[in-house]
Amino acid sequence: MQSSMEHPARAFLRVTRTFVQRSPARMAVIIAILIYGFTVAMVPTAFSLNAISTLFMLTLLLSFASAGQTLVLIGGGLDFTVGAVMSSAAVITTVIMDAQDGRFLQVFLIVMALGAIVGFLNGVCTVKIGLPALIVTMAIGNVVTQMSYLYTGGNPFGFVGPAFIRTVTYRFFDIIPSLTLYALIIFPLMYYILYRSRFGRQLYLVGNNPEAARLSGINVNKVKTISYMISGMFSGFTGMLAVAMMHSSRNQMFDAYAYNSLIAVVVGGTAFSGGVGGYTGSIAGAMLMVMLNNALTSLNLPGPVRNVVFGIVLALLLVMYNRKKAVRQ
Repeated sequence: MQSSMEHPARAFLRVTRTFVQRSPARMAVIIAILIYGFTVAMVPTAFSLNAISTLFMLTLLLSFASAGQTLVLIGGGLDFTVGAVMSSAAVITTVIMDAQDGRFLQVFLIVMALGAIVGFLNGVCTVKIGLPALIVTMAIGNVVTQMSYLYTGGNPFGFVGPAFIRTVTYRFFDIIPSLTLYALIIFPLMYYILYRSRFGRQLYLVGNNPEAARLSGINVNKVKTISYMISGMFSGFTGMLAVAMMHSSRNQMFDAYAYNSLIAVVVGGTAFSGGVGGYTGSIAGAMLMVMLNNALTSLNLPGPVRNVVFGIVLALLLVMYNRKKAVRQ
């Protein structure tokens, strides 16, 4: 009798996990909606135009930060410099703009150069030298952070130009943030890179089976290094946009994005082992991460309790979303 009672439960778990693994993006959206519904039920003030618009902006920012991370993971790598580059880009933005308009292009070029250089170093150390991506990217991220401290003396400095702030925070119809206009550029760009470009096709093959990619004439080292460089540039640009929401910067203000972007990408269906995944899933994963953070914050749980609950939920999600590679090496 007990066995017959347990069988439906095991079957339900198996079906659920299968659905999650086959439709990770869809499942991430469903879970995010359920979490938000729970939050509104517990804290009715969480349902307002201002709250929804803010969640929308945070989801967009995390999805932008996750763009480069998606490319790196698909290629079989790992990038923990995302947060450090974002924070340093934020500092550069406020220092150079100094509350003045007309310096966007200058800031943009410097930030893109920073991201490309950091990505190049990540690629060289992990691909050319063969050092572990986790250790290398964390070490390089720490170097970037310390350079930022040297640059500012550890103190907040400067402000974002008001015109640039409006391009990020202005709300159409009191709900749609102008940040959406940047999404209309980044989302199609990521779609083209992954699904229409030669680089995207090579990246999937490299992530699936580096040896097969090498035998087919693909320069594996070049493809993976480029993925790190693109990731660095996405991180830098996202740091510019994120600091426009805050108006001023401080060191390490966006460091958490290193972990949040990685988890969003994995929850969205991109495999740690490479070769499997897509940007649509990363967007859905970003939405789930933002809704989970919002729920724990809205409930006013003590910091340690919030961190424990957050860690447990993420661990369960990562177990459910664990995916095998499409092609074994």
